[in-house]
This record gives sequence, structure tokens and C-alpha cells, in this order.
Amino acid sequence: MLEEMRARARALLESGAVARVLAWEAGEFAHYPTPAFITDPSRLDRMVYDRFCTANLSKYMVDAGEKPGKTMVFLRPCDAHSLAQLEKENQVQRENAYIIGVGCEGCVRVEEGEERGLLESCRACTKADYPVHDELIGAGNNPRTTANPDERFADVIRLDEESPDQRYGFWQNHLSRCIRCNACRNICPTCYCKACVLDSDNPHEKTHFHIIRAYHQAGRCTDCGQCSRVCPQGIPLQLLNRKLIQDAPPL
Repeated sequence: MLEEMRARARALLESGAVARVLAWEAGEFAHYPTPAFITDPSRLDRMVYDRFCTANLSKYMVDAGEKPGKTMVFLRPCDAHSLAQLEKENQVQRENAYIIGVGCEGCVRVEEGEERGLLESCRACTKADYPVHDELIGAGNNPRTTANPDERFADVIRLDEESPDQRYGFWQNHLSRCIRCNACRNICPTCYCKACVLDSDNPHEKTHFHIIRAYHQAGRCTDCGQCSRVCPQGIPLQLLNRKLIQDAPPL
């Protein structure tokens, strides 16, 4: 599939149909590919697509809108849902994007250079469609990893069965580890404000930060799991978001 993706990207670039390609490019290590804007067709040889391509490229389409010309982007189903939400919120102009949906078998966690199984968001993924796209490559290759879509709420239900004091203790234990690095906010597709009202130097406001940010995502979060993936403290932010998805599913 990678060669087909490269060939299609090269054709679109060389014809002038698009000004740039947004894809994953080989990084310093094989298991750490990075998002990249590619304007030179010869650079497409560095483009990769495998189970280490964990970044949700829809996030970068917000900045792409500030560049002249059309941007071609490769999107998996979860990425496409995020882009559809950004389009609803007028953060991405559809006429400035050429979207190729690509098949996805899920991404793996990497810790200390070792594979640690599928990402949590991939283990319970229920998305196999592309709400926005211009063409598809390998789209039939989207095996779902859960037979029951409600399985992703299993941890939410278990936590709901705890007492209020137990739930409070659970979140205090996790959120107290926050170092306010803002990685979760910076990676989230639907966190795109240039200035954030939650910016603060007060270390005691980290609990408020996560709760308020989660409420800002209510009805908007697409459950891509990027927030939990990049958290250096291992805080289960996706669990917090899934609680709100359960109570206020995206429209």
C-alpha cells in the first residue's frame, strides 16, 4: 500500500493539483516516524506508513490552511473523523484539502524502544468509515479490534460503579502527576486556540485544567486517543474523555 500511496502523492504533486503532501516521514528511529509537509516529489522516498505512524494528521491540517494552495493528506478512519469535526468548526476548509483515506490495522505502543501492543484507542476502535475523502487506498483493510462497540466504555462503567470518594481518589491520584507540559492539548485535533484560557503558572490548577478541557471536548471528542498516547505521566485522559462521550456523544 505504501508504494501506491507514494505514487499517488507524486502524481498529484507533479501535476500541480496540490501544493504539498501531508504524510508520515521516517524519523531518527524506525519506530518514531514524524508528520511532514512534503513539497519536493523526490522527498516522497522518505515517506513511510506502518503501525508506528501514531500521529493524527488531521491536527496539522489546521496550520496547512494558512499555507497557499491545496494540501493532500493521508487519513485513517479515526483521523478522518477528526478532520470532519474540524471542518464542522470551520478550522479546515474542504476546498483546500485533498483527502486520501488509507486502510489501517491499528498502531502499536512503543516504550523504551520496544513494542508494547496496540494503543488503547486502537484496541477498542469502532471506526471503519471515512466521513470525508476524495479517494481511498486500501480502505478495505480496516479490521475492527472489538466485536462490541460498547467495550470501549467498560472502564468507564467500572469506575462509575465506585463510590464518589473512590472516584475522586482515582482521579486525584492520576491528575496529581500532571506536569502541565500541555502535550495533551497540543496534540488534540480539536484544541486549536492560539491563546488558551487555561494557561496558568499555578501548579494547583492542573486538576481544573484537565476537567475543564474535557468539558470543552464534550460532544466534539472523536476518541482518537492522542491525549493519552503523548502524556509523559501516563494519565488515562482518554478514560475521562470517554466518560463524556458516553454522556454527550458527538453530534
